Amino acid sequence: MSLTTPYRRPLWRRILRWAGLPPPIERWLRRRLPRRLFPRSILIIVLPMILLQSVVAFVFLDRHWENMTVRLSEATAEAVAVTVQMLEAATPEERPKVLRIARNTLFQRVRMTDETSLPQNRPAGFFNLLEYTLSRHLRREVGRPFAIDTFDNGRFVEIRVLTKVGTLVVVTRRSSTYASNAHITLVWMAGTSLVLIFVAVLFLRGQVRPIQELAAAAQKFGRGRPVGRLRPHGATEVRQATGAFLEMKHRIELQIEQRTSMLAGVSHDLRTMLTRFRLELALLEQTEDVAALVTDVDQMQAMLEDYLQFARTDTDEPTENVSIADLVEDAARGLEVEATIPPGLTATVRPTASLRMIANLLANAAAHAETIRLTAHREGGWLIIQVDDDGPGIPPDKRAVVFQPFFRLDTARNQDRSGTGLGLTIARDVARRQGGDITLGDSPLGGLRARIRLPI
Repeated sequence: MSLTTPYRRPLWRRILRWAGLPPPIERWLRRRLPRRLFPRSILIIVLPMILLQSVVAFVFLDRHWENMTVRLSEATAEAVAVTVQMLEAATPEERPKVLRIARNTLFQRVRMTDETSLPQNRPAGFFNLLEYTLSRHLRREVGRPFAIDTFDNGRFVEIRVLTKVGTLVVVTRRSSTYASNAHITLVWMAGTSLVLIFVAVLFLRGQVRPIQELAAAAQKFGRGRPVGRLRPHGATEVRQATGAFLEMKHRIELQIEQRTSMLAGVSHDLRTMLTRFRLELALLEQTEDVAALVTDVDQMQAMLEDYLQFARTDTDEPTENVSIADLVEDAARGLEVEATIPPGLTATVRPTASLRMIANLLANAAAHAETIRLTAHREGGWLIIQVDDDGPGIPPDKRAVVFQPFFRLDTARNQDRSGTGLGLTIARDVARRQGGDITLGDSPLGGLRARIRLPI
């Protein structure tokens, strides 16, 4: 049985695959979906709410709004039909009484005219449910030519019917033929949804903030920057994750502190012994063998200093916003370096460690090349520093192993030069402790290119 946890696709990717969408649409959705936690949480709340409101609105419009409009229009059409029948059946003396009864019980205003033609109906709009529904019922109930019009900003509806005894003009309120208060319900639904979404956003922001603080603290700690005060708060799971991070951070800092203290003690003892060797060799007769021993002691001293320099990269040096031009000028002191740096280029780094990193790369290039060129620029949120030389370079298959401590190339480099093989190791360790890295490649000058990449 495998001890590794099998990889599972995110839920939204499984849903897209289950939906069977065409690959172009699926890729388009993947690019548009948010990647941060807070927008995704908002979508989890907003999308179901919008879907629910859409379904409710559709059912309301289809069942309630339309049905109420149908019933009101049907009642109005029946009232008009009854009035037409009574007028056609009544004598000329009885018609005013019929109109008075219709005006008092059925409509706002009722009158008869001698017109023999009707005005042309306006074309009903696509969403004009009133004219469509009322026209349908008038056509079925009345069975006479008619015309419909609205006036007073749509508050009243005028119906003209061509009867056998003249043209009947009926005026009624729009609310009597149309469910006009439906929009109030929709406004309440939309307003309530907006309030609920606003409240949900406030609560979600409070729940997501501890996760964002934990992620920012982990990023700062990974880049060697001070984390600051981080207090566990939020949900229980987030508190547990924050507590575990703080405990891990404390253990790492304690381990680094113990290692630095141990190396400091060892270095003190070794320096004492080397000093004693030097004194004893100085008291001896200066022969060739003694000279060889002095050379060995000097190499041991150099190795000890380089190793202690490598160990000092663990120290917790605070970061500062420094000028890259000044940093390079200090690192290249005593060397012939062609530097191209944009004016005003700054970065938040560990000054002493970064100075040591650049100085090691420049010293390494100066030991094997005649021309050294340094360029620095900003690339997005990163600081890029490139050191090119015209030396013999390093074979591609050796560019990974040269970063190992105490490793020295046997070919393509000057073996007469004294060194311990810690220059590139120290430089890369400094870069990685600040969240960056160093890579080696071919230089346009024909030699080696060392590329530093640090977060700004």
